[in-house]
Amino acid sequence: MSHQADEQAIVLDNIELTLGHGVSSVHVLKGISLVLPKAHSFGIVGPSGSGKSTLLMVLAGLEKVDSGSVTIHGERLDLMSEDQAAAFRGQHIGIVFQSFHLIPNMTALENVAVPLELAGRKDAFVVAEKELRAVGLGERLNHYPSQLSGGEQQRVAIARALAPSPKILIADEPTGNLDTATGQQIADLLFAKQRETGLTMVLVTHDPSLAARCDLEIPVRSGLIESEKMNASRQAVSA
Repeated sequence: MSHQADEQAIVLDNIELTLGHGVSSVHVLKGISLVLPKAHSFGIVGPSGSGKSTLLMVLAGLEKVDSGSVTIHGERLDLMSEDQAAAFRGQHIGIVFQSFHLIPNMTALENVAVPLELAGRKDAFVVAEKELRAVGLGERLNHYPSQLSGGEQQRVAIARALAPSPKILIADEPTGNLDTATGQQIADLLFAKQRETGLTMVLVTHDPSLAARCDLEIPVRSGLIESEKMNASRQAVSA
C-alpha cells in the first residue's frame, strides 16, 4: 500500500467547497475524490462555471476547502496554515496563469529570479537565465514584459514556474490569451517540459485539442467529476 502511495502525486478525498456567504453562496465543489499518479499530464475540462478553475486553485493550496483532504506528494495541504502552504507551493508547485502575471517593472530575468531569491536561492539569477534559455528566450533576458509578445510573456511565466524544479506544474488556461499558432507552441513547450522533467502536470483548458494531448482528461460539471467519461479515457495511465 505504501508503495502505491509513493506513486501518487495528488489525492483528493471528498472535497467540499462553498464560495460566498448567505444568499450569494455557491456550492462549487461537491464531494470530489481523485487520485492522480506521478509523472503524467491531466486535463481538467468542463463548461464555464463547472468548478474546474476552483479545483485547480485547491490543488495549488490557493483555495481552502470546507471539508475533505488534499494530499500532494504525501503532504496534507488542507492542514497547512497559509504561510506553510505558501512555502510548500514555492518548493513543490509551479503555476502558470492565463494572464501571465509578470511584474511589469522587472525584466524577464528578474521576473524568474526574484521568487528564487525570496526562497533563499543564492544561484537565483544563474538558474533564471538557464530556464529562460531553455524556453527559447536567451535573447530576451533584459526585456520588460511590455517589450515581449504574448507568447514570449507566457514563456517567461513557464520559466518562472519551472525554475524551482517543482514536482507539480499547474496551468490555468495557459493558451487562453494567445493566438492559435502561438498557443500551439506554448502547448508543445509545456508537454516537452513535462516529459523532460518527469513532473506531474495538471491543466485547465477550454481547448479540446490541448486536453486531448493529456494522458487523462478529467471532465468536471456542476462541481462533480463525470466519472463515466473519465473512465473512458483512463486507459493511458492505468499502467
